Amino acid sequence: MNNFSSAVQSAVAERTSQQAGATPKLDAWGQHLVLDLGDCDRAAVTSADTIRAFCKELVDAIDMRAYGEPIVEHFATHSPECAGYSLVQLIETSNICAHFSDLTGDVYLDVFSCKAFSNEVAIAVCEKYFKPKTVTQQTLMRTARRV
Repeated sequence: MNNFSSAVQSAVAERTSQQAGATPKLDAWGQHLVLDLGDCDRAAVTSADTIRAFCKELVDAIDMRAYGEPIVEHFATHSPECAGYSLVQLIETSNICAHFSDLTGDVYLDVFSCKAFSNEVAIAVCEKYFKPKTVTQQTLMRTARRV
């Protein structure tokens, strides 16, 4: 079994232990969830207020602690194929970043934390706010050292 598979299995085991009341621990430096949400509700992905509300609920739902307010800015208005909101939320254990496409309604979200969290809970919050027609996920267990 390679290091990545071992890290994923360890993270799943730790999450199961966490649900049973044990202290969460990653067998890596950090967990990085990468989500591509396709063809979302256009009104939601083009609303700064909705994006801010989503971010606050996501932070709470995955049991993180926000460091400051989320930064939500609209960029690339000169280029319709790139235009949309970007989100950056620092959390005490790393960050949440996303880009929301005005043109396609797609959302590209990254959640990175050195504290374990539930991918399923994060996806459920995304589905609640943005109603994507497709969800593609990748999870990376980040480590610069051998695990």
